[in-house]
Parts: sequence; C-alpha cells; structure tokens
Amino acid sequence: MKRFFIVLTIIFVGVLVSGCRNDEETLVVGLECNYPPFNWTTMTTNEHTVKIADVVGYADGYDIVMARRIAEELGYKLVIKKLPWEGLIEALNSGMIDLIIAGMSPTAERKENIDFTEPYYISKQCIVVRTDSAYANATSIADFNGAKMIAQNGTLQNDLIDQITGSTRLAPRNSYPELFIALEAGVADGVIAEDPVAKLYANNNPAFKVITFSEGNGFNVTLEQEAVSIGLKKGNQELANQINEVLASISEQERDAWMQAAANRYLALNPSGE
Repeated sequence: MKRFFIVLTIIFVGVLVSGCRNDEETLVVGLECNYPPFNWTTMTTNEHTVKIADVVGYADGYDIVMARRIAEELGYKLVIKKLPWEGLIEALNSGMIDLIIAGMSPTAERKENIDFTEPYYISKQCIVVRTDSAYANATSIADFNGAKMIAQNGTLQNDLIDQITGSTRLAPRNSYPELFIALEAGVADGVIAEDPVAKLYANNNPAFKVITFSEGNGFNVTLEQEAVSIGLKKGNQELANQINEVLASISEQERDAWMQAAANRYLALNPSGE
C-alpha cells in the first residue's frame, strides 16, 4: 500500500511539473502597438495579427511578423503585451515581459540596462515635412537651420535634433500620431523618423513629404544606431543565441518584403496614414 501511494505521489508531482512547463512555454513580447509599420493596434484580424493580452484588440505589423517567426521556430506560444514606450525596459527587467520587439535601437545608454540581439532591421533616418513648407526642397540637414523640429520622447531621433544647427527643439511627444498631428497643424516644421515610418505617413497623405539625405548630408549616425534589435534581460545569453540563429535564417529580402507588406496592410486600413 505504501508503494502504491508513492507511485501516486510521483505521478501527481509529474503532472504538476508538466503543467508548470506548459506555462513557461509562452514568450511574452512587449511593444507599444502604436508605431506603424513596425507595430500597431487593430480590430481587424488577419493571418499576421495576434490578440493583445488583457486589452481589447489585436497587434499587427513588422514586429508581430518577426515575433511570430521567432516564437514558432523556438516552440513558444506568443503573448503580446501593449505597454508605453517609456515603460518597456522597466517591464523587461521586472520580468513582466521576456522580449522587447518594438523598433528599438541598441544605443549605448540602453545597453547599460538590457542586452540586445543582432539587428532585425536596418533603417535610415529621414525628416518628414509639409509639402508647402519652406523646407520641402531641403537636401541636407543644414537646410533645416531655423526649423522647429520634433521627435518621439526617449528615442534616437529626439537626440538627433542636436545635430541640426540653429534648429529649435520642440517638446517631444509620446507617440508618432501625435508628432504628425503637430506637423500637419504647423506647430512643427519637421519630424525625424525612421525610413519605413516616414514613408508610411507620407505615402497616402499629400500634406507630407519625406526628405532623404545622400551620404555626408544627413545625420551622423553609426550602423548600430540605424539598426533595430530585440531587447532582452541582461545575462540571458542562451535565449539571445537562439534568437540570433532564427534571425540568421531570415534574408534581407524577406525582411524588406515583410516591412512593405506591413505598410500596405496599415495603409489599407488607414488610407489617410493617420
């Protein structure tokens, strides 16, 4: 009889361990869900969307496609958490999320607090202006002398305003929709943005124009600063190595195709680019 109860106990503990293991099979990714075409919130589902945990709506965008690929390759169930941009690193270090996949650049300052994978996208820095502004024909950042510049709070783009001699730095906004509202209203003369984001907002909005720069005429940035990488908690090298293996299997052509498809999906739902 004693042996019978020992066997039952072993089986019961095994069931509990199995249950815990299933819980641990989730991969929780944090992002703001408000940075198209990298990520956004939608009520329309498709083959790419993922239900956002604890709130109404679904997440879509390039970051979601990338997160899905990583979760599938590593055998995890993907969970998406919608968080403010400025709270992502804190959420990662507190254990609320496992990864940040949110168009985040691996800056030196951020590397003091978290680790990063290899880049999962490389994008140039642009300036979006109104088509009727005095800066619509600019070819160099020097042409923005005297301009009122604006960027998202806590980003590389906000730091880059310092490189525009004679410009006025406006108070940063917390989201890109807020930035482009300020631009269209004439509050700002230019919004600094990554190439995919700039093109998305200007693509179907005749009020906006993207200013790109040739070598030597744009911002002084390193390749690392132009990269966006996946953030993870310091010391989690095993997971970083696994993700890097997945990233290595995704070609640049496939990544570009994902980004273009994400932009197309967003603009189909938001034809004004708002």
